[in-house]
Amino acid sequence: MGLFGSKDWNVIAIIFERREMYRVNGQRGKGSDATKCRDGAKNHERTIYWAAFDQKRKFIEGGGGLGEKMVTNEIIARLKKEFSTNITVTSVLNVLERGELKMASKPLLFTGYPKPEQGPEDE
Repeated sequence: MGLFGSKDWNVIAIIFERREMYRVNGQRGKGSDATKCRDGAKNHERTIYWAAFDQKRKFIEGGGGLGEKMVTNEIIARLKKEFSTNITVTSVLNVLERGELKMASKPLLFTGYPKPEQGPEDE
């Protein structure tokens, strides 16, 4: 919470782009805009996981999004476990916390992407 109790949140969403690439989208919102940012991330059809933080990086709330069905349970568990320490997530949060931009987006650096499927000729 900011001065006089108003919200000042950084909302981060991991968005499914394709099987081997997800994107970290971040948005900073204040007051009622913070709630709109959160709801937008939470209800986006390709959001795998989302979270809201205050400006001191305190976790406020988060969870799975509508896009969870696009990936395996193992990937979801790993994303949740590594979320707050992932280099892309922390990079986007840094930009938002410094107030450089109100929105930022980067491809997710993540070693947990599914392995490419092998065809019979690859065996």
